[in-house]
Amino acid sequence: MRIAQIAPLAERVPPPAYGGIELVVSLLTDELVRRGHEVTLFASGDSITSATLESVHPRALRLDSTVKEYGIYDMLQLSKVYEKAGEFDIIHSHLGCAALPYSRLVKTPTVHTLHGVFTPDNEKIFAYARTQPYVSISNSQREDRLNLNCVATVYNGIDPATYEFHPQPDNPPYLAFLGRMSSEKGAHLAIEIAKRSGWHLKMAGKVDTVDREYFEQEIKPHIDGQQIEYLGEANHAQKSVLMGGAAATLFPIIWREPFGLVMIESMVTGTPVIAMKLGSAPEIIVHGKTGFLCENVEECIAAIEPARELDRSACRQHVVDRFSGQTMVDGYEAVYRKILKERFSQNGHPHHLTELELHSR
Repeated sequence: MRIAQIAPLAERVPPPAYGGIELVVSLLTDELVRRGHEVTLFASGDSITSATLESVHPRALRLDSTVKEYGIYDMLQLSKVYEKAGEFDIIHSHLGCAALPYSRLVKTPTVHTLHGVFTPDNEKIFAYARTQPYVSISNSQREDRLNLNCVATVYNGIDPATYEFHPQPDNPPYLAFLGRMSSEKGAHLAIEIAKRSGWHLKMAGKVDTVDREYFEQEIKPHIDGQQIEYLGEANHAQKSVLMGGAAATLFPIIWREPFGLVMIESMVTGTPVIAMKLGSAPEIIVHGKTGFLCENVEECIAAIEPARELDRSACRQHVVDRFSGQTMVDGYEAVYRKILKERFSQNGHPHHLTELELHSR
């Protein structure tokens, strides 16, 4: 199969630190190449991949202070992709709704992974292109009222081999919080849980410009370097050590998180997750086995001691069984075959693929 992967340009693929979508795209792209597909990755020029790399800018936009209008580079990238559409059997966009107007203008099918959330504004473009094929990253993410053509749910995956297993938490014990320092991620609630329970909390994550005021007002005043520590933005190795050494990872979201990569990253190190029962959390955490699903701060506090008794090897095995990169790529390959088979039945052989290849790969 000849496949184009379109990644966001704000971060490198794979990301040096924060960047859930870019991490997923990296795993997907390289595994597709390993399985024998011809893959072209459209991403920032500093990306590292085994695929053919195409870029409209030499580095991740977030690292280039001279770039003021990210949208211009998105348009340049999409123009480049769809000018080459005839060279691919399928195009896979990870840009949310940005590729929708372009994908309707070419014969090559585009599958759109819904990494984000629906808003009153973007719902208008999704409604305009509701018949395009979509993939949700959790069942809870779907909005039936929009009547989108969701062909599958494919959970995000990680490579368990790149995360060290910690059979025991560190001593002295602590709680961990990782993620963007934003209100919807519940960073302020993690602090409240730690303070009310008396636990040491280690926090790590980036502070985006839009979240700077929230961080300065709601988070920074509580950081004392003792009970409440803020370690900045953690890279992959630092995340693995930080979560693996924790007694539990807090995930006190206040929004419908589409997936939440932190949950599986924590569990694969052996550390259970204490999460608010919102969005995808019930699809990812096995309540009472790999963590706890809570309705409020009080329940989160009450779950800390029971979480310490959970089998950490069971937490890791849960991720290996359900959320590995291999499982994720199996899911996407099935989506590609389904879309191309439908196109085959309607229009004959898509490009160079035979009917046998559509069924066997």
